[in-house]
Amino acid sequence: MSYEAIEYGVEDAVAVITFNRPEQLNALNATLLQEFRRALEDAAADDAVRAVLVRATGRAFSSGADLKEGFDSGMDTATALRTNYHPVVQAMRSIEKPVIAAVQGLAAGAGASMALAADMIIAAESASFQQIFTNIGLVPDAGSTYMLPRLVGRARALGAVLTGEAVPAAEAERWGMIWKVVPDAELDDAARELAGTLAARPTRALGLAKRILDEAEGNDLATQLELEAETQLKVQGTADFAEAVQAFLQKRKPEFVGR
Repeated sequence: MSYEAIEYGVEDAVAVITFNRPEQLNALNATLLQEFRRALEDAAADDAVRAVLVRATGRAFSSGADLKEGFDSGMDTATALRTNYHPVVQAMRSIEKPVIAAVQGLAAGAGASMALAADMIIAAESASFQQIFTNIGLVPDAGSTYMLPRLVGRARALGAVLTGEAVPAAEAERWGMIWKVVPDAELDDAARELAGTLAARPTRALGLAKRILDEAEGNDLATQLELEAETQLKVQGTADFAEAVQAFLQKRKPEFVGR
């Protein structure tokens, strides 16, 4: 299957999705977003895929929405969000496989939203995250108002949104916005190593763990406890749990197969 604005491939059980509009700083246009969604759907449906890595070519992860295309398309912002952005964010959150974002340079506006929708973010030292929306008279979108306060708390989320200032990678790590910062030259290798590590773990358990952690935000304690019990029953019947038990009894490292 051919792509125009992204690259897609599967390497050692990892689906690698690469934004590939470097001359436009990977600004998000309809083509990129629709291809991104299709790649996520392909990764979700492929049993050989056990983790997803989202990365980008060039100097920036993504500078945000492609405003020129938005002006030229005649589509209002709400329709553009519902048509192109919301399906991508929902696909990233609902896929029952871990999603890692590798961020270099700037992740701004909806580009930051795409990164924040990942399960784990690994960033280069030069990276920064900017809620640039209010700088151009808009409000945050593409999931930023949902993800950001859950990651860093209301005070820091409001500060980032109201000032529109870029948050350097090291500060984002201190805030808990991202998982880890690495030297620029090590980003690609570190991201691929992390994705490979997750791909070798029990995929079904990871996917369901991600789901119940998301649902915890809206549940009371009793509801969440019951959800944990129901989900534990599901994973107890997996091949990977059976392998873990056998490995424990045989005093060896388990070899998970993702089922």
